[in-house]
Amino acid sequence: MFFLLKILTSAFVIGVVTEIAKRFPTAGGMIAALPIVSLLSIIWLSVQGESSTTLSQFARGVLFGFPSTIVLLVIVSLSLRFSYSVTTSILLGVAGWFLIISIQNFVMNPS
Repeated sequence: MFFLLKILTSAFVIGVVTEIAKRFPTAGGMIAALPIVSLLSIIWLSVQGESSTTLSQFARGVLFGFPSTIVLLVIVSLSLRFSYSVTTSILLGVAGWFLIISIQNFVMNPS
């Protein structure tokens, strides 16, 4: 039952953000840039009784993914501006995201 509550709450938040974005694209983008998913995840983990250590590790993981997310969004934005299709833009963005994550992993764990 709790799993269903998490899904419905998260879907509701995503639905509201996309409705705002349809009417006010810039405002929708700014709201989407808020760490809504991260905060919801921390809340759900906390409610489920996860330790502060687990929550801290999760937050560090989010921070680790932040640079690659910026790269993904820049690539998608530029690709769309240069009239690439949404699918191509997203694929290029995900490729850039994967490249940055791979570089980060190599730098952080050179073994």
